[in-house]
Amino acid sequence: MSLGLSIIKLCRAHRAAIGTLLVTLGLHSGQETILMQLWREDGQSQKNLAQSLGIQAPTVTKMLQRLEAMGVITRRASRTDGRGMNAFLTDKGRALKPKVHAVFQQLDQRTATDLSEAELELLHSLLARMTKNLRDGHTDDPC
Repeated sequence: MSLGLSIIKLCRAHRAAIGTLLVTLGLHSGQETILMQLWREDGQSQKNLAQSLGIQAPTVTKMLQRLEAMGVITRRASRTDGRGMNAFLTDKGRALKPKVHAVFQQLDQRTATDLSEAELELLHSLLARMTKNLRDGHTDDPC
C-alpha cells in the first residue's frame, strides 16, 4: 500500500473515532474545528473561519447556524464589514472546551496504544517533517 493511502486510511479512522466521541458532547464531526478556532480567538468573522479551516464559506455558515441553534455560539453583524458576521462563544461554548480537549486526549491515548515513548517521539518528528515537505512553497495552506 502506498504511503498516501495509508495516511488516508489513518485520517478516516481518526475522523470516525472522534466523531463517535463528539456525539457524546452533542457535537457533530467538524464542529469542534470551528470551536477550536473560536477558543483561540473569539469573535472571528465567518470569512476568516472559512479561510483558516480551508472550507467553503457556505459550509461555515451552515455549521455556525447549527452551533447557534445549540446555544454554543452567537453571531452578530461585523462592526467593520457591513455584510459580514462574526461568531462569538457563549458560556455554553466556552464550557465545552475542557470536554472537547478530554475527548481528544482520550483518542490520543487510544491511537497510541502499544507505542513506546521513543516510537511516539519518532512519529511526531516524522509527521512534522512530512507536513513541512508538503507545505514548502505553498502559502495558501489552510492547515
